[in-house]
Amino acid sequence: MTGSTATTSASAPRSLTPRQTNLVFATIMLGMLMAALDQTIVSTALPTIVTDLGGSGHMSWVVTAYMLAEAVSTILSGKLGDLFGRKRVFQISAVVFLAGSVVSGAAGSMTTLIVARAVQGIGGGGLMVTATALIADVIPLRQRGKYQGAMGAVFGVTTVLGPTLGGLFTDHASWRWCFYVNVPIAVVMVIAAARTIPAVRGAVRPVIDYAGVALVALGACSLVLALEWGGSEYAWGSAVVIGLFAASVLLFAAFVLVELRAEEPMLPMGLFKQPVFTVCSILSFAVGFAMLGAMTYLPTYLQYVGGASATSSGLRTLPMVVGLLATSMLSGNVVSSTGHYKMFPVVGMAVTGLALYLMSTMNSGTGAWLESLYMFLLGLGLGLSMQVLTIVVQNTVPYAQLGTATSGVTFFRTLGSSFGTAVFGTLYNNKLDPLLADVVAKTGVPAQAAHSASAIRKLPADQAKPVIDAYAQAIDHVFLWVVPVAVVGFVVACFLKEVPLRDSARASVTDLGEGFGAPDSTDRVAQLERTVSNVMRKMRDDAALRDEIHAGSGSTLPPGQAWVLGQVHWYTRVFGEASASAIARSHRMPVEVLEPAFEQAVDADRVERTGDLLSLTPAGDAEVERLHAAWRRWLDTRLDDWNVSDPDDRALFDQALDNIAARLLDEEQRPRETAA
Repeated sequence: MTGSTATTSASAPRSLTPRQTNLVFATIMLGMLMAALDQTIVSTALPTIVTDLGGSGHMSWVVTAYMLAEAVSTILSGKLGDLFGRKRVFQISAVVFLAGSVVSGAAGSMTTLIVARAVQGIGGGGLMVTATALIADVIPLRQRGKYQGAMGAVFGVTTVLGPTLGGLFTDHASWRWCFYVNVPIAVVMVIAAARTIPAVRGAVRPVIDYAGVALVALGACSLVLALEWGGSEYAWGSAVVIGLFAASVLLFAAFVLVELRAEEPMLPMGLFKQPVFTVCSILSFAVGFAMLGAMTYLPTYLQYVGGASATSSGLRTLPMVVGLLATSMLSGNVVSSTGHYKMFPVVGMAVTGLALYLMSTMNSGTGAWLESLYMFLLGLGLGLSMQVLTIVVQNTVPYAQLGTATSGVTFFRTLGSSFGTAVFGTLYNNKLDPLLADVVAKTGVPAQAAHSASAIRKLPADQAKPVIDAYAQAIDHVFLWVVPVAVVGFVVACFLKEVPLRDSARASVTDLGEGFGAPDSTDRVAQLERTVSNVMRKMRDDAALRDEIHAGSGSTLPPGQAWVLGQVHWYTRVFGEASASAIARSHRMPVEVLEPAFEQAVDADRVERTGDLLSLTPAGDAEVERLHAAWRRWLDTRLDDWNVSDPDDRALFDQALDNIAARLLDEEQRPRETAA
């Protein structure tokens, strides 16, 4: 999860027309949409899947396998994109995701489905991370804020609306269409990516911490397996379960040792010396734990205990969604306005704990309105807790660790989601299995019918009631035992230090994607560019800003000559050479129309011309440097609240600002249209 030790930047892509930019963005959004949706779309389908495939004891793994694989994939995909090109990694991820979707839809056993879901998770993680990187590659920095905001909003909305869509597919087609629906979208996306996305590769060859990734993945899998199998497949005191717990401890210990010595660790241990990072990581883990665990098992409760259909169970979780969206947006706006944030995770964790306790009291006699109120409270608590954590971390870590810390918080939330679903599943199965066995023995209800939500409703009332009560007790048991997680989160949140938020950081707090852990770039330069783009999104139009920069540069160039110098500079940097015909063609003009401007620049000794080729003279370079310096001064005034005191950190920060100033200067000269 760390950025390169050098200041990285992508090789500049070919200039895109607005239409081409929108096509690229639509393609990228399809990838983000599918990957985010598949985190939660199966939750309402799980009871039906269990009825068809059996293996109720492994139900949580349908979600956990996806989340664990996605967590590992997001770590690797960013670096692989720098190494082999983001377009290629995006396309490969789409194909992997497509293959996982096809096998998931056709799965004839729970084991096959779980493996296929892991494959899906690998592809989904790659899609989300490379989508974020591609936005930075192809969208001009001045326009990027609105595109990033739209992508974050789609991620957040699809994440929480997944259960409803899963229910619709399950009831009106088949649970298999929760996966098959990805096939036509993925095919269109692969074809569109090949035709629209430019090939861009990182300028610096990254160092990949393979050992760290492998150790954290194996350690997490061992711990989740121990939690999943304990008390169901094997006794808690069995050699298998104890061995898995011991293996997870050893693997995580080895991970720490490797990270202390790695050239570019995925999670530098020095980050944990920052109290704010440690607190925010624990809170992110707790939020992910409670949110996805609840979203996975609430539909099961509503279908088995409440008798709801798959679609209805998805719709009945909407109060949680509404509460979560409302407080995510509210807290973001308040923090953006005031700069104060500590109260939100403290209150949020308290409300989350209260909601989980109230949900542990639900049973077959609880009314739908009361259930909705409890779910709404849970959404309120989670939304208050999750929105500001990334922004807080970005305000406290050194610039050199900006990308690492940002992705670290998201990683802990994903890891918390994986563990939460697994622990929910363990508590659920360990409580439900003996209860159902006792009911089956006493009432004579067929075991197969006791595991089917639809079959339970067809049983006589005297037989159905004890089965329904067993499910209610199992779900109540789960929510009650998860209350301590929220309590720990509340206690930890009380230790969160309130630091003044930079104005430039507060500009992005209201982005919806922040609240839902949308993957972000691991490159610190890209993170700083995101800050700049958010600042520019709040400003006036581009033309006024351009005039301000030119006026502040001290350049006496006439507008026509300034434009020519900028075009020659941009084409030379991007394509290696500038030609009069290429510049004219990119603006869809006859070269004769631009000849007077070219000739004036040559006569002024700012451009040299050899046939069709143009190049800057030393005087021309000096004029371009004036404009670059003006952009750099503008950035300094907008980012002067970044307190970068360490000399080495300051050097990296200054180099990044120089690179961003050069990018802003170049983007000003990019042609609005490019010939095909």
